[in-house]
Amino acid sequence: MHHGLGAHNHKLENGAVGRHLQGNRLRIVLVITGLFMVAEIVGGILANSLALLADAGHMLTDVLALGLSLVATRFAMRSPNPERTFGYVRLEILAALVNGAFLLGISVWIAWEAWNRIQSPQDVDGPLLLTVACLGLIVNMIGATLLHEHATDNLNVRGAYLHIIGDLLGSVGAIGSGIIIILTGWTPADPLASIIISGLILIGAWRLTREAVEVLLEMSPRHLDTTEILNDLKSIQNLEEVHDLHVWTLTSGFVALSAHGVLSDPACHQVVLDEIRKRMKRYGIEHVTFQLEPKRLHKITMTKAEVDV
Repeated sequence: MHHGLGAHNHKLENGAVGRHLQGNRLRIVLVITGLFMVAEIVGGILANSLALLADAGHMLTDVLALGLSLVATRFAMRSPNPERTFGYVRLEILAALVNGAFLLGISVWIAWEAWNRIQSPQDVDGPLLLTVACLGLIVNMIGATLLHEHATDNLNVRGAYLHIIGDLLGSVGAIGSGIIIILTGWTPADPLASIIISGLILIGAWRLTREAVEVLLEMSPRHLDTTEILNDLKSIQNLEEVHDLHVWTLTSGFVALSAHGVLSDPACHQVVLDEIRKRMKRYGIEHVTFQLEPKRLHKITMTKAEVDV
């Protein structure tokens, strides 16, 4: 059973509708993030704040990450063709992987710089730090709100979303350290806030990178139990054997399955295919390639294989 190029093209084209909205929101977030990044760099230099400069450095990676996500989304909207039967949807996973790697790198850099600041404390302009951090919080809340809706079902958008969440946490940390510095004058609060922020960024970055690698390695999706799927298929009447089962994710929201099966009664071919399609749809698997062969033909094939060996 194979729905063919036209069937999965239809699913990919339906996904392009959602990607159009995602692209528009990514573009808006890219603009406001870029503008505020410049303001935060100036504020960080004037306030001599590592928390602000670290957040601005993270915002620079945000601008790059958002741009990469936007480009990947644009390419993913292109229709499949005979040379690229799945189009460019896989670029979204590559973009997510690159964004995850960026996040890992920037979190390590922030922690390293913060450690150096703790050992060599420097004066920080608390009021300026607090003002810029509050503005940053507002900007990041807007960006996070725009991307939140699509972050759960698209790995590419989630990468951009995690960059914004990292900035939002950075702004919260900078606000906290700014208040502490104003009230107590204790400047180590600034780098300590940066270390906490880098740890939170690291957790999200690791999860994103891991998921992207799993998709690229065509591992079974974490939310699906292949043993359960196999047993469900084996329970179908007149389907005696199921082997060579593969389940993988092509891109976010697009899970595919392929397998071979043996029919006890060739007359039930279409009935069995319909039942397979019905059951796999319950798991969210709509792209199914299932090869069925009569029991007698299967035995002949197996016997020939044994002789060849």
